[in-house]
Amino acid sequence: MATAEEVAKAAERRDVRDRWLLSAPALLVIFLAATGPLLIVLVYSFLTPGSYGDVKWQFSPEAWIAVFLERDIFDDTLSVAAAHVTIFLRSIKLSVVTTIATLALGFPTAYFMATRSEKTRDLWLFLITIPFWTNLLIRTFAVLQIIRNEGIINTILLKLGIISAPIQILYTDTAILIGMAYVYLPLMVLPIYASMEKLDFRLVEAGYDLYATRFQVLRRIIFPMVKPGVIAGSILVFIPALGAYVTPSVLGGGKNMMLSNLIELQFGQGRNWPLGSALSIAVMIIVMVALLAYVRNAGKSGVRHG
Repeated sequence: MATAEEVAKAAERRDVRDRWLLSAPALLVIFLAATGPLLIVLVYSFLTPGSYGDVKWQFSPEAWIAVFLERDIFDDTLSVAAAHVTIFLRSIKLSVVTTIATLALGFPTAYFMATRSEKTRDLWLFLITIPFWTNLLIRTFAVLQIIRNEGIINTILLKLGIISAPIQILYTDTAILIGMAYVYLPLMVLPIYASMEKLDFRLVEAGYDLYATRFQVLRRIIFPMVKPGVIAGSILVFIPALGAYVTPSVLGGGKNMMLSNLIELQFGQGRNWPLGSALSIAVMIIVMVALLAYVRNAGKSGVRHG
């Protein structure tokens, strides 16, 4: 005869089995909807490009080789694909600079919001989230109207006599940087504000009482306390900036391509789906490395503050 402990264990096993069976349909949908397309892209990256934009089911590592290398058309020797490397470096550089720019603007903005009265915080939070109500393409065209040669910035500078000819901002890396910083700034402000709102400002007052300077209070008290929000905001900005497509297309004018533009070109005019797939997976790897760095830093912060 089974003991009470054995009966309890059998009931627990049935409970676990029933939970898995009930969760199986949802897990299957998630796997097919989220993982399925990624697996297709991964498989395509190891196939041969077709003649009309499709793929031939013949294994070939050429797409991965072509991510950073190119073959000579005469002797098949390999050399560095300067265009691809330049686009990769430009994308990473602009993503990093965008993250730094949004942090420089978002940190004081979040601090300002967190130090307001509770009645006005909701108003400032509401104003920060307003841009999300507008389509990304419309916001990007709004930036275009500001920085173009006949835009607001050049018009004001010309009327004030500061410049004698319009400054060429549009269709440059600077234009892409301005556009991405504007688009992704709320993604930096909100996580920092969430951390800043929980900050005990009595610690800041204690720092001033102990004759600490503003910079020392910021570096030794405020920043360590809100570091998880800074890390989260940096990841939230860096990842979409690395994969940005609309902003570089509109403000870069096709001359300053980023990774998403290069991938779209391979799936479109280039008719090289395997290469486009390999580039997509390469971007995913970069994003995964950034996420792992975030998890590692967040874990260390949690251990120190735990």
